[in-house]
Amino acid sequence: MRGLFVLFTLACLATAQHQALIDYLERRLLAIEDRISLWHEQTSRYASELRELKQQMVSQLTNLDKEKETLRMSLDSVGTRVDRVERELDYLETQNGAQPCVDVDDKLIEQQVTLVQEKQKTKYSKLSDCSDMISTIKAMKILKRVGGPKGMWTKDISGTSGKVYILNGTDGDTVHEFSSVQDFTRSLGVALSSELKLPSAWTGTGHVVYNNYVYYIKQAEEIMVVKYDMKSKTVVDSAVFPVQEHVPVYGLSPETALDLAVDEEGLWAIYATRQNERHISLAKVDANSLDIEQMWDTNCPRENAEGAFVICGTLYVVYNSKQPGRSRVQCVFDVNDMVTNEDAPLVYFPKRYGSHSSLKYNPQEQLLYAWDDGYQILYKLIMKKKLEV
Repeated sequence: MRGLFVLFTLACLATAQHQALIDYLERRLLAIEDRISLWHEQTSRYASELRELKQQMVSQLTNLDKEKETLRMSLDSVGTRVDRVERELDYLETQNGAQPCVDVDDKLIEQQVTLVQEKQKTKYSKLSDCSDMISTIKAMKILKRVGGPKGMWTKDISGTSGKVYILNGTDGDTVHEFSSVQDFTRSLGVALSSELKLPSAWTGTGHVVYNNYVYYIKQAEEIMVVKYDMKSKTVVDSAVFPVQEHVPVYGLSPETALDLAVDEEGLWAIYATRQNERHISLAKVDANSLDIEQMWDTNCPRENAEGAFVICGTLYVVYNSKQPGRSRVQCVFDVNDMVTNEDAPLVYFPKRYGSHSSLKYNPQEQLLYAWDDGYQILYKLIMKKKLEV
């Protein structure tokens, strides 16, 4: 009996030790599970933080790229301005005589004057092989009437988009942009347009939209051409038009001191000065830097002129006809001397309402965008080659 008791006791002790071992192992397993759970939680948090850090880094790199591009554009603009100042200084140096205290060879002065005169007489170098001229006006289309008696409307003359732009009046700072001619036509007034605020007010109606830039005229004591980037909403360049004593370019549009035009050759400026106030002058303008490349005095009178435009390097000046409600092209000037007034055909505009306040030629469509007493009109032009006259 005693032996059985001892065996029973030993069995109980073994069972107790076994249970204690199991309890210990269970506690260890629970502790390990808790640590594994904590590790998973920490790993998940670290992964989330790494993703956020990556997103922040990508965003900062994108911003740096944008700032780099903005800085590059600013540096390019500064470089262009510096080049222009250097050219103007070079020009002034050729115009100013020698100082009294400096002994300069008379022959050298004569050579400098001769170089300047030869440069002014240099034949215009064409940028394209365009040789078209107007034969007649095929038709006119009145789209609608919006705004005041005077204003300007046009497409981007580069032809990169079908958007339409309205600059109502002879002064203001708001450009109305329509996505298409169709939207402009069916819009109640300017309801379907988006507004673009310019940083300063324009003067007159001599503005153009070209290659996603608005080139507009700002006039105070001096006449300034401003180049405004519609994408970045910033002024990328501006230049004082280098002519003193301006007078209105058209006798019937006294608000317009300078009229910009675009044709197959690029950007032009139509203007008039006190020194030659009876006639209209023409200048070729660099659309990138706004530098004046060449100037011409034409034989086209300012009196009774209501507008003008340029096609293939030929200036067409429009005058009020003696017939009521009619206008006609009465004077042409070709910078390449291929067309004269005697050669050019007599071109009449169809009956209109009042007087054209702006005429903008679109070389992509061969259309004239005209503003006539608040009516927006399209004129379809028929062309022929200059050599056929």
